[in-house]
Parts: sequence; structure tokens; C-alpha cells
Amino acid sequence: MKFQGTDTYVATRDLTLAVNAAIALQRPLLIKGEPGTGKTLLAEEVARALNMPLFQWHIKSTTKAQQGLYEYDAVSRLRDSQLGGEHGSRVHDISNYIVKGVLWQAFSAETPTVLLIDEVDKADIEFPNDLLRELDRMEFHVYETRELVKAKHRPIVFITSNNEKELPDA
Repeated sequence: MKFQGTDTYVATRDLTLAVNAAIALQRPLLIKGEPGTGKTLLAEEVARALNMPLFQWHIKSTTKAQQGLYEYDAVSRLRDSQLGGEHGSRVHDISNYIVKGVLWQAFSAETPTVLLIDEVDKADIEFPNDLLRELDRMEFHVYETRELVKAKHRPIVFITSNNEKELPDA
């Protein structure tokens, strides 16, 4: 599985080498550059060229790392418990209130995928550090259901940064 560029995306030799090294080493590729230089497009084109599904997580200033894994909707569960009836029967299974994040979706995909974590530098300074363990081990724990989510296939991970702020060394 090698990326050579596409008919609509001409990659330099160095960029092609970096992408293929990330694929071979199964490590995330951090791509830094000014806005509008094609960082996001690279992940899209790699997914297209390798015929893989693309999962995109566009980061905002308010994004927390946990949202990429999953979110527990306690408010809906409380509301359903108060309403009773058909909603009341859902309350006993907490998994009905777990919303899968982009990383969970990519980890549980039946085929290899491309995962884009776009504009990581927009989030707070702890955001990248909070994801390091999950991206390294390709697994995480869902505390509410006591479930371990492990990647069926290690995704090809692209992380983009607009250099708006300094990222942690790790």
C-alpha cells in the first residue's frame, strides 16, 4: 500500500516519502503549514488513492479530546428515566446513551481507514497530550460500560496544524 499522489493532487517526492513512511511505520503524520496549503486535502486524497474510508475530526477551540472517543449523554438518560414508558426501558442499558466519537468510529471500522485530526492547534494546549496514549495504543476504555475499544485495523492518521500556536514536543 503506497501513496504516489493522484490525478488531482501532485505530491512532492519528500511528501510522498513522509506519507509512505507513516503508513509503513503505522505512526501518525503531523503536517504543519499555513491555512489553505492543502493539508486537509492530502488526507482526503490519500484515502481516495488507497480506496479507504476517511474519518474527519475538525477541531475547534472548545473541542476536548474525550469527544473524539465518545460522549456520555447523561441529560438524555435522566430525561428518559423521568418520562417512563418506552423511554424508561432504554434507561437500564447505559450504552443507549453513549455517542461514539470519530476515533471510536475509525477504530471499529471493518476495513482499514484514514483518520484526519484537523487543525489540532486550535484546541487547548493539553489536547494533543490527551490523545497520545489512545493514538499510540490504538485503544481506550469506556468507563460507563466498562468496555475496552481496540482498533480492528490501525488507521492511517493525519494530524494537521496551522502553526497558530506551539504544540507540545511529544
